[in-house]
Amino acid sequence: MSQYSVVDPATGTTVSDYPTISADELEAALAAASSAYQDWSRKTTASQRTALIARVADLHEERVQELAEIVVREMGKPLDQAVGEVEFAAAIYRYYADNGEAFLADEPITLAEGSGSAFVRRVGVGVLLGIMPWNFPYYQVARFAGPNIVAGNTIVLKHAPQCPESSAAIAAIFAQAAEELGVPAGVYTNVYATNEQAATIIADPRVQGVSVTGSERAGAAVAEIAGRHLKKVVLELGGSDPFVLLSTDDLDAAVQDAVNARLDNNGQSCNAAKRFIVTDALFDDFAEKFTAVFTAAQPADPMADGTLLGPLSSAAATERLDEQLQRAIAQGATVLASGEVTGNFFPPAVLTDVTPAMDAYHEEFFGPVAALYRVHSEEEAIRLANDTPFGLGSYVYTTDEAQALRVADAMDAGMVWINLVLGDAAELPFGGVKRSGSGREMGKFAMEEFVNKKLVRIAG
Repeated sequence: MSQYSVVDPATGTTVSDYPTISADELEAALAAASSAYQDWSRKTTASQRTALIARVADLHEERVQELAEIVVREMGKPLDQAVGEVEFAAAIYRYYADNGEAFLADEPITLAEGSGSAFVRRVGVGVLLGIMPWNFPYYQVARFAGPNIVAGNTIVLKHAPQCPESSAAIAAIFAQAAEELGVPAGVYTNVYATNEQAATIIADPRVQGVSVTGSERAGAAVAEIAGRHLKKVVLELGGSDPFVLLSTDDLDAAVQDAVNARLDNNGQSCNAAKRFIVTDALFDDFAEKFTAVFTAAQPADPMADGTLLGPLSSAAATERLDEQLQRAIAQGATVLASGEVTGNFFPPAVLTDVTPAMDAYHEEFFGPVAALYRVHSEEEAIRLANDTPFGLGSYVYTTDEAQALRVADAMDAGMVWINLVLGDAAELPFGGVKRSGSGREMGKFAMEEFVNKKLVRIAG
């Protein structure tokens, strides 16, 4: 079987194979990306580049159903969620098409002394490599490619091996938009590269930076290679986000938000709520209600209307999650709910009594497994929330506004959501700290990662 294959996780059937790129094809891709940067990206205005991204947004909107069905086949995402992902990707492209020129405007500097003027001009740096994951095939590409093409860079994109069909669809969209607008095809290039070829790309002097979304292991491997070659890296890695419930005037609504935050994308989201930290006064009621609502969402056909939970993305993902769950049980965790795994259909499971001595306390569960923790104070909740190697997102539920901001300040996380889940938006920066990575995507901040902030000082 080819390294790049579409294997329907609902059936286990191999739908299609895609050949990996040859050494000559890889060189041609890098040459095209470098030429497009030199001959088009660095010579165009921001308005010309935003026109390209606006057309890419149009084409995503026109092909929503087609694109959505591809990712259902590739990784089992429920169809309505897949439609939502494509629409969100289009909104991200549209955001940078509408705002990119303003974000790149010259920034004047007030001189402390002397005459004349000074300003900072943001310009692209060259060819960038994106290494993208399987769980959000369109959204992840949009938040990397959209701002960076507008900024004046060109993109070489290595997608996850299980997402070759969606990566081909994205490449076709960029190719059509480029052809319509007279833009060189090398502004965006998809490559079915091996990990060894990815290392070659990073080392190539024409490549100026790399963005990785994926596992800690993948991020560390890429960062090590990039460091040896003095290339900047943006990393968005794993997460074990806490959902901290301190008080509420609507427990049922808080429970539903908690379930939504755990089940999104079949529980396979880096910034999903995974650890539910609940004050003692609410814990018993929360645990009962959460378990009932969470387990009501049993795995079903991802193409069917109303499916909340489809299969996990692959046999490997299923085996890994099941091994983690069984190990947690063997080490003494209490199981409030679980079910029988069938193929890649993994029923929701709820754990409690997880202690620091257990592997489950420190690991990320990438699927519909939730761990519930009882705490007796705000301070204990904060300590537990921060007692993780990760620091991506966090969720705080409280009726006390002062407490909300106080706890938000105390969170070791790149993002804090207060009385809200699934609130991601194109204008909001996304990223983490600790082992969850470094750098930011989305919002204005994405435009700052791979640009030369060039100082221009003019004498009086």
